[in-house]
Amino acid sequence: MSVAPGITERIWGALRGVDDPELGISIVDLGLVYSVDVEAARASIQMTMTSPACPLGPFIMDQARSAIEVQVPELAEVEIELVWEPPWHPGLMAEHVAGAFGAGR
Repeated sequence: MSVAPGITERIWGALRGVDDPELGISIVDLGLVYSVDVEAARASIQMTMTSPACPLGPFIMDQARSAIEVQVPELAEVEIELVWEPPWHPGLMAEHVAGAFGAGR
């Protein structure tokens, strides 16, 4: 089964709508989403947290899954994997976010 045109972009769009609850900034802009892969009707997302000690990891992952399921309902499966390699660092943030935190590149 081939991937519908634009589905990967729609998934990224759904993820852009998920904010880190402590910062109120998109998880995509924070650089927490490492990859989005789609094969047939299955999406695999790799993401991280700013720290392995982040207590909101499960909540953020649930929010991400829900956003994708609502905005891309034709997917049969959404798998979100929490990874720690490479470790997150401020250089992964979008430029406009990094500048707001004084972490310009």
